[in-house]
Amino acid sequence: MPLNYLKNSYNPKSVTQLISTIAIAMGASWVSGINLYACVGTLGLLGRFAHLQLPGELQVLTSWWVIGVAIALYVIEFVADKIPIVDSTWDVIHTFIRVPAGAVLAAGAFGDFDRGIQVIALLLGGGLALSSHGTKAATRVALNASPEPVSNSVASIIEDIIAVVSTVISVFAPILLFIIVGAGLVISFLVFKRIWRFFGQVTKTIRGWFAPATS
Repeated sequence: MPLNYLKNSYNPKSVTQLISTIAIAMGASWVSGINLYACVGTLGLLGRFAHLQLPGELQVLTSWWVIGVAIALYVIEFVADKIPIVDSTWDVIHTFIRVPAGAVLAAGAFGDFDRGIQVIALLLGGGLALSSHGTKAATRVALNASPEPVSNSVASIIEDIIAVVSTVISVFAPILLFIIVGAGLVISFLVFKRIWRFFGQVTKTIRGWFAPATS
């Protein structure tokens, strides 16, 4: 009886949809830590032109208003990323944007699931966004200290390519996305000390902003 029940309840299509949802949730949250606006814009455009049915509550990303704002902000970030001083400040500020947004996107992908599942997705998505953002920002701090501007610009372009390609892969090649995110987590672990120093610097910078001015 139990074996028959499992056999009858097993639905390959449902399993495929679940894997797809997990991949898009992981991809969106992880990529958000690298370039949130490229991620949102790419998912929205895929939904529009590839007739992609985004999972859960992510269908809202296909709104032309959302796509337009995401692309406009991506253009601003594209320019800001190429200016070392602006780039470092931009990353500090976006610590409080990319990580929460990555968490929300992951939870939104599971919008059709139980609330408990959504909370788990929120927490894991935030963790993934934190790891990728920390790795990106810590690496860029080191590059921004370099006297020549070429490495910073090249790194920025590579990050944009990774963001867009990974987002597309999360939709069309879920298993490959899992491998990419896994590799990203390994890299984050290897540069953990730099990430820790970056977030320490973020804390110090924020305290400086709110510290009372001395005469």
